[in-house]
Amino acid sequence: MQATLPSSTLRWPLWRKWLFCFSSIYLLLFISPLTWLASVPGLGEVAGAYGAAEGWLVNLGNRHLFHVKDVLVPLNGSGDTSYGYAQLCFFALAAVVGATLWVLLDRQRPNYARGYYWLLVLVRYFVALNALGYGILKVFALQMNEPNLSALATPLGDLLPMRFSWFFIGYSKPYQIFSGAAEVAAGVLLLWRRTSTLGAFVAASVFLNVMMLNLCYDIPVKIFSIHLFVLSVFLLLGDAERLFNFFVLNRPTPPAPEVPPLPWRWRVAQLTLKCVFIGLFALLPLYQYSQGNPMATAPVKGKLTTGFFEVERFEANVPDSLRWKDVVFEAGTSGSVGSPDTLLRQRYRRGYFAYSLDSANSTIAFKKMSSDSLPVFTLRYAQPDSNHLVLRGKMRNDTVLIALKRQPRHFQLAERQFHWLSEANR
Repeated sequence: MQATLPSSTLRWPLWRKWLFCFSSIYLLLFISPLTWLASVPGLGEVAGAYGAAEGWLVNLGNRHLFHVKDVLVPLNGSGDTSYGYAQLCFFALAAVVGATLWVLLDRQRPNYARGYYWLLVLVRYFVALNALGYGILKVFALQMNEPNLSALATPLGDLLPMRFSWFFIGYSKPYQIFSGAAEVAAGVLLLWRRTSTLGAFVAASVFLNVMMLNLCYDIPVKIFSIHLFVLSVFLLLGDAERLFNFFVLNRPTPPAPEVPPLPWRWRVAQLTLKCVFIGLFALLPLYQYSQGNPMATAPVKGKLTTGFFEVERFEANVPDSLRWKDVVFEAGTSGSVGSPDTLLRQRYRRGYFAYSLDSANSTIAFKKMSSDSLPVFTLRYAQPDSNHLVLRGKMRNDTVLIALKRQPRHFQLAERQFHWLSEANR
C-alpha cells in the first residue's frame, strides 16, 4: 500500500484486471465522492442531482430486478432499510456489468497499476474520514449519552438491544473515550502514507469490533460497518505477501519501496489539502453535532423542580392502562411519563416529551419533539413546595388533574462504581 507506482509493463491476468474494474466501480458508487460536495458551499446542487439520479436508478432496478420490497423505505437514520439493500444490489449489478464491458473494451492495456494506486488513496481517505468522524465524537463523549432519569426508570427488559448497547457504552465515559481514541489513531495513521499500513491494521481491528456490535445488538448500521471493516482489509491487500511472510512464515521481508519525495511546493499543497479535509469532514461535523446535541441544552430557568415524581392522584377520563404512573422532568427541556399513551412519543413503554416552561403564567407546554412548533397540550402548574407539583388543564379536550410527589429515587447504575477489591460476585 505504501509502495511507489508499480511498473506499467507487467501484464496482469484477466481475472485480476476484472477484479480491479469491479472494485473500482463498486467502491466509487459506494463511497460516492460527489456526495461529499454537499458540505461545500455552492456545490450542494451537484450532490443533490447525483443523489436524485442514483435514487431513480435504484428504484428502477428494484421494480424490475431486485424486488427487495414493493415500496422501498429510504435511508432514515437507519442504513439497513430496504432502500439500503436495493442500493447494494444496484451497486453490485452495475459493477459486474461495467467491469465486464471495461475489460472487453480495454483488452490491450497490460495492467491498471496506476489506477489501483489511486483507488487505494481514495479508500484510505474514506476510511480515515469515518474513523476520525466517529472517533472524535467518542473522544468528547458525544456519540453515546449516559442513561438519564427516564432511561433509568425504564425496566431493563423493555429496552431494545441497540439502546441497551448504547447505554452500555455511554455509561462509562472513560471506555467511550478509549474506543474513540483508537478510532482517531486509525484515522490519523491513515492520513500519512508511511503509517498507512499500521493505520489499516488499527482500523481493521476497530471496525471489526464495531461490526460485531452492530450485528450482535441489531444496531441498524450493519451494511456500513461491514463495508468499513472490508475496506480496511482491502487496504492491506497490497502488502499481503510481505505481511504473510513476516507474521505467518517468520521470514524476512523487504521494506516497501519509497515514493519519490514531492517538490516542496507540492508538499505544502498536500499538507494544506489534508488540513482542509480534516476541518471539513471531522472537526466541522463535531461542531455541528455539539450544537444540536440535546444533552448540551442549557438547564431550564424557572421554579420547576426537576427529578423523578410519583403520581399520587390522576383525575382524567382515560382508561386505567393509559394513566400516568410516574413523571420525570430532566434537567434540560425533556422528560417522560410512565404510560403507553400515544399522545406522547412512545419509546420502551414510556411517553417521551419536550417541554417549555412559562414561569410568568405558571404553564408547561408539552411537545412530542422539541422541534415541533405547537404543543400537544398545555397545563397549568402549581408547586406548593419543592417536593410537590400539581398539573391542571385539558388533554384531548378532557379536564385533568395530576398531583405529583417528588421521590428521592436512588438508582445504583447512576453511581460511578469501581472497585479494585471485590470480595463477592456483584
